[in-house]
Amino acid sequence: MVKEIQLRVSLKEEEISGILVLKSAEKLAIDKTDISGIKVLRKSIDARKPNIVFNYKVAVFINEDAPKTSEYHFDYQDVSKAKPIHIIGFGPAGMYAALRCIELGFKPIVLERGKNVKDRRRDLRAINQEHYVNEDSNYCFGEGGAGTYSDGKLYTRSLKRGDVRRIFENLVYHGATEQILVDAHPHIGTNKLPKVVQNIRETVLKHGGEIHFETRVTNFKIKNNKIYALELQNGEEIAVEKVILATGHSARDIFYLLHKKHIAIEAKSFAMGVRAEHPQHIIDSIQYHCSGERPELLPAASYSLVEQVNDRGVYSFCMCPGGFIVPAATANGEVVVNGMSPSKRNNLYANSGIVVEINVQTDLPKYEQFGPLKGLEYQKNLEKLAFTAGGRSQTAPAQRLTDFVEGKFSNTLNPSSYQPGLNSAPLHSLLPKLIGSRLRKGFDAFGRKMKGYYTEEANIVGVESRTSSPVSIPRTEQLAHPQITNLYPCGEGAGYAGGIVSAAMDGERCAEAVCETL
Repeated sequence: MVKEIQLRVSLKEEEISGILVLKSAEKLAIDKTDISGIKVLRKSIDARKPNIVFNYKVAVFINEDAPKTSEYHFDYQDVSKAKPIHIIGFGPAGMYAALRCIELGFKPIVLERGKNVKDRRRDLRAINQEHYVNEDSNYCFGEGGAGTYSDGKLYTRSLKRGDVRRIFENLVYHGATEQILVDAHPHIGTNKLPKVVQNIRETVLKHGGEIHFETRVTNFKIKNNKIYALELQNGEEIAVEKVILATGHSARDIFYLLHKKHIAIEAKSFAMGVRAEHPQHIIDSIQYHCSGERPELLPAASYSLVEQVNDRGVYSFCMCPGGFIVPAATANGEVVVNGMSPSKRNNLYANSGIVVEINVQTDLPKYEQFGPLKGLEYQKNLEKLAFTAGGRSQTAPAQRLTDFVEGKFSNTLNPSSYQPGLNSAPLHSLLPKLIGSRLRKGFDAFGRKMKGYYTEEANIVGVESRTSSPVSIPRTEQLAHPQITNLYPCGEGAGYAGGIVSAAMDGERCAEAVCETL
């Protein structure tokens, strides 16, 4: 017999596995010796009150053994001689499209503009230390996409778009910790995700797929509403039958190409703002009601904040406890910041994007001339502004949080995790009113919600601009483009995902849609 129950365990209790057996026996009114095994299904922390507890959802096995293997199996077959499907991009959507093609008996041929995870590291070092951006290999482009070196957070609200558990199980299959199967807010860590990505690559290659790195697609050759060939940066042409477009939210050249060729795209609402960085101990003390170091059993504390300001949402995004801020620009002449955390989340700082909703239909009248690219052009202009305000390098413009809200220049800044460095700048006057005024009111409100959050010990760093794609690419119910019938827009770059897991699920869906037509 198997029963699923909910348990609450005090932080002060030790030997968690033993406590779970005792509490399960008490709740089910059985002898603990009748319990042959317990499987944790979900774990979360309730820190709303000083007496912090862990919440567990567990499966209790009574007089029968717990299963030793997963119910999920991944049947990868040799597809070296199978019909090909071309995939542009090897981020989460492209990776999982490739894996699903192999399961369904088709050969994925992946074209990725960036480098593999190992070679990408040199280009990341160049951004951080030399302030030089390789436009094909950076924090956004390369094997694994933006997710590889951007934390590896797996939380998703996209529970109706596919089998979330299947993606998690597949990540474990490829080397991720089994802890992601139970944590309420699962996280792999920027130090461990590259190995998982490498293992996925090896699965694709081992079973007959192809992956071509440093291979940027620059043109689509079209006839009779179909792409018949892809043109590469080196001038080579590749004949294709079906194309999955999984290029990510920052592949601006693809958006420009589609627009130039009169292939339908649409402006999409998105969000922009700044990164707020606090010493981690401040966030811990607020969330865990403690002074000094947080209790040993507790992870670095996170937060989630939202406020309505002048009919627009102001909210936290991609919160990174025990993490650091990174330069996420994809071209020289722009500054973009993002955040990430290592698996242990043991850095001295906590950072989060604090962003403002932007409605492209009503908020950008001066950009109407750019049509479906108006959001993209607005995004670019703010990134250029940040580049200039930061000192015309990857040094980022920054301000103390209290000075930003009070409209004062910061004569000094707090220490920061941002490796290229910070330059004091009056972001309160530099940011457009659409964003800046709402952020100031939002921070003021957040300070009332989280006592201690509003502090001069925090910096804000600009700009956080790549929260999602400012462009969407339409597709039919069969997931093909309505004009170009063999093109399948996919993932974050097409506007159908918002993170690693939702992008992976969309990659699988697109692969299934393509395979059905073959």
